Amino acid sequence: MGNRLSKIYTRAGDKGETGLGDGRRVSKDHPRIEAIGEVDSLNSQLGLLLAGLDELGMEEVSAVLAPCQHRLFDLGGQLAMPSYQALNAAEVERLEAAIDKWNDELGPLKNFILPSGSTLIAQAHVCRSIARSAERRCQQLNNVEPLEGVALAYINRLSDLLFDAARIIGRRQGIREVLWQAAEKP
Repeated sequence: MGNRLSKIYTRAGDKGETGLGDGRRVSKDHPRIEAIGEVDSLNSQLGLLLAGLDELGMEEVSAVLAPCQHRLFDLGGQLAMPSYQALNAAEVERLEAAIDKWNDELGPLKNFILPSGSTLIAQAHVCRSIARSAERRCQQLNNVEPLEGVALAYINRLSDLLFDAARIIGRRQGIREVLWQAAEKP
């Protein structure tokens, strides 16, 4: 692995810019930095979900989601180093296989569900919603600086996986899905 941080602060970003892996300096609100930040937020929230899964012994779900933390770190690297490609189609296919397996068990969704029921279910939905936000940030970047490879597909599929993860967690916990109830018409 390349250089490691010997100091946490460098003061190089004190004026609102940060460096990319290719040497460019960009504003801290550049679409690339926004995308990196949202992917980092997702990774942190996913870590919280994984900790909760481990505490409750949900190794099956954790085994599917744990590699996603590493791939999100890879995605952050791709965003920080535009010519670097770490994600590949096999990663997207892995997510799709997990989604298909869980969907077979869950069956079709007949109603809208709320991100509720247990702390773990809600945390999976927090991850899902942040994945959607990360996807939007990556798409905003893609509109300015096209992204190569499968980054957009990966983050899109990950949000789908996290939706199913929330449902599977509820099933494993024996908790019924909280169904949306429309407001009464006046």
